[in-house]
Amino acid sequence: MPTCLNASTPPCLHAYMPTRLHASTPPCLNFEKKNVSLMSKFNMKFRINTTRVIARVKRVLLVCSCLCTSLCAQVDGKQCMVVSSNILASQIGVDILKKGGNAIDASVATAFALAVTHPEAGNIGGGGFLVFMNDKGDVSTIDFREKAPLAAHSRMFIDRDGKVMEDELHKSVRAIGVPGTVAGLYLAHSKYGKLPWKELVQPAVNLAKNGFVMSWGLYKAAVKIVKQRSAVPLMRNYFKNGKDEITKPGDIWKQPALAKTLEHIRDKGHDGFYSGPVAEEIAKFMEWNGGLITVKDLQKYSAIERPAIHGSYRGYDVYSMPPPSSGGVGLVGMLHMAEILRIDTIAFNSASYIHLLAEIMRRSYADRAAYLGDPDFNPDMPVEKLISKSHAKSRIQNIDLDKASVSDSAKFDQFDGGDNTTHFSVVDKDGNAVSLTYTLEYSYGSGMGSEKLGFIFNNEMGDFNPEPGVTKTTGQIGTRANLIAPEKRMLSSMTPTIVAKDGKPYLIIGSPGGRTIINTVFQSIIGVIDYKMSMGQAIESLKIHHQWLPDILVYEKHLMSPDTKAILESKGHRLRAVDNLGSLMGILYDPVFQLYTGASDSSSPDGGAVGY
Repeated sequence: MPTCLNASTPPCLHAYMPTRLHASTPPCLNFEKKNVSLMSKFNMKFRINTTRVIARVKRVLLVCSCLCTSLCAQVDGKQCMVVSSNILASQIGVDILKKGGNAIDASVATAFALAVTHPEAGNIGGGGFLVFMNDKGDVSTIDFREKAPLAAHSRMFIDRDGKVMEDELHKSVRAIGVPGTVAGLYLAHSKYGKLPWKELVQPAVNLAKNGFVMSWGLYKAAVKIVKQRSAVPLMRNYFKNGKDEITKPGDIWKQPALAKTLEHIRDKGHDGFYSGPVAEEIAKFMEWNGGLITVKDLQKYSAIERPAIHGSYRGYDVYSMPPPSSGGVGLVGMLHMAEILRIDTIAFNSASYIHLLAEIMRRSYADRAAYLGDPDFNPDMPVEKLISKSHAKSRIQNIDLDKASVSDSAKFDQFDGGDNTTHFSVVDKDGNAVSLTYTLEYSYGSGMGSEKLGFIFNNEMGDFNPEPGVTKTTGQIGTRANLIAPEKRMLSSMTPTIVAKDGKPYLIIGSPGGRTIINTVFQSIIGVIDYKMSMGQAIESLKIHHQWLPDILVYEKHLMSPDTKAILESKGHRLRAVDNLGSLMGILYDPVFQLYTGASDSSSPDGGAVGY
């Protein structure tokens, strides 16, 4: 894989990009300048017509949209690295690092850029989690998960016949939770950032106002989502630039309404979103469309700094998110089980390996369903017990190496004795590291939003347990810890994680994928530590998923052999094939060469790592 020698451009663009005119703007955004200085391979500058630059850059970007996944998927850097679901956003993060910003600054800039370039999950209308390790080895987290509105209640999605209204739960305006992204990024910057806030938001403003080249990956997603959500006004016109059709690959897609919203956030910080014109327009949209969120809901929202979940695995320290994310508890618990079972002694991808992983996952997700929710509403959650090695030991006592367990929806303790999200990873030259996952829930969330504001709202209320006391074999959970309540944060599976060695970041990893997230991160860590894989190999290797209920082992169909599938079925597993699980973005440190390697999942068509 090529090494990114020049952080000002992705490696596959080095020979073609004009000299940067604005350090805060990626090269592909400088289309509106009257003249552009281009360096020839003989280092001779000459002036050329703007239209020729535009044509050439467009052609290069179209090629790169096809090639960047394979050519730029794994990148090396001596000083810093940003890996995200969009290479333009990764580039903006690195630009901030080159200006003297730290990992938090780069994360803020990358997150806002993804809200422009990766609208299926990058957002200001959703929420998420951030894990931060500073250069001294201290770790903290920022919880900016969405909240239920003040008018929400535990039976709001139950109809008169006592049945769950599935469409209301996931597709209605009442499924929108109070967004947390802007508050979370602002809190992280206020506590740990270096550069001015405005300087971090401005690149996203530039992207939205000036536009960027529509890639094939984004275009394909746009065609699909517009067809699916054609009845939703915002999505019907979202990608059209005021024209009759979706912006074509190679053309510039601009988002002027989003640019204005981002300008409010740039100028007013937290208050630019949660009060003033933006908050008033959000409340007006909700009132006109039957939603629950009010100006009061927005003004009351705050992000929270929480201590990280900490565990150890084979000499490494593992830090991840605490509740209301189930990610850290689930990940550490599964790693402890894997360590006791000596998973490293079993051949990778063998039927025995997959069987043991599925049994570990089954037990972890039963614990998740039984106990976890918002800690501010569940002060007695047994978190320390769930992440203890003694608990892990008790959970694996009845694993049968030759037979699959059977998940029982009536027994959470039976083993004793789409969805779209995006993740990015950042490390700076001083060794500060950030692992950040945020989401709209479904791909493009609710699909709803005010055309005056230009961003999409989440549909996160569907992550609450919808029916008190009812747990079904289909996977619906009814435990008290995650029932709907006003101002409560819904349970999540997001698992932004930093694995450290000797107090320094060794592996920075995370993924989208709904409830599959914990398992894909778990398997990637095992791949690196137990099977000595490179970052790219660990990301691209076979992933499976089991979540207790429904009692199904999900696997990536092109990466499991028919013989292995047959053996697993003979053990009693019910299998279901999918194209891929997760879309991991990771950074791995090589202590021998003192080198960071960043890798983006090939399932992310516009993803990329940028470093220097």
